[in-house]
Amino acid sequence: MRIAKNWTDYRLIDASKGQRLEKWGDVTLVRPDPQIIWENPNPSPLWGKADAVYHRSSSGGGSWEYKRKLPESWNIGYNGLTFMVKPTGFKHTGLFPEQAVNWDLCTELIRNAGRPVNVLNMFAYTGGATLACAKAGAKVCHLDAVKGMVDWGRNNASLSGLSDKPVRWIVDDATKFLGREIRRGNRYDGIIMDPPSYGRGTNGEMWRLEDNIYDFMMMCTEVLSEKPLFVLLNSYTTGLSSSVMAYLMQMTIGQKYKIRVVSEEIGLPVESTGLAVPAGSTAIVYFE
Repeated sequence: MRIAKNWTDYRLIDASKGQRLEKWGDVTLVRPDPQIIWENPNPSPLWGKADAVYHRSSSGGGSWEYKRKLPESWNIGYNGLTFMVKPTGFKHTGLFPEQAVNWDLCTELIRNAGRPVNVLNMFAYTGGATLACAKAGAKVCHLDAVKGMVDWGRNNASLSGLSDKPVRWIVDDATKFLGREIRRGNRYDGIIMDPPSYGRGTNGEMWRLEDNIYDFMMMCTEVLSEKPLFVLLNSYTTGLSSSVMAYLMQMTIGQKYKIRVVSEEIGLPVESTGLAVPAGSTAIVYFE
């Protein structure tokens, strides 16, 4: 497992009974996590001092219970980047801290490439990977189907002092966008994607990861440059293990290019136990 252990503004203090106790800057939050199926026999005393707790609803969704008045949003930093954090109605905060290991990986690959790098970041959310790639010197196309997320990413770029970097901010359905890029002949040296398990496109198009990912990866193969640098696929879907993703990469990208695939879990360190909570899997394609 690759563990996101270089944070200073984010801490996973404890993990017990289906919940995370997290510190986001100066704010302590409790959020549900279905993978936490254990109970810590020596829980952190900070559980009772959380600033807000997210409660799931039996009918779907949920809501925040605030123990004290919090700002609508606040900022945290990572490796020279600045992100706006804001509790949303779906338990999220606008940032997945475990993804920092992938930001670091992409940064290293781009900086060591010794040539211009053009990156496509799809399902790009609020732009963590986009900003990391742009800061490393890449030209980036940031794509998400939700305008609010793209606007959030733009704001993060501004907060990080990266507004002048060559980033295209696009609101579109990923499959439709890929189809147009194939026809236009646009090509990318790196592709990053973090697709949801379920979702809808800009016009209500239905997405189910297991049903769509093979055809989607075939389309990704068509927009890779002649000398690609990397492809990174991240998944939170429990049925899409790291080994399944590695096999998928070989049966799509590997049919056109000579590749090496590294696939493994990513996770977050838990301060109270010294262990790590898994937070998804990533497959990385390296080109030989």
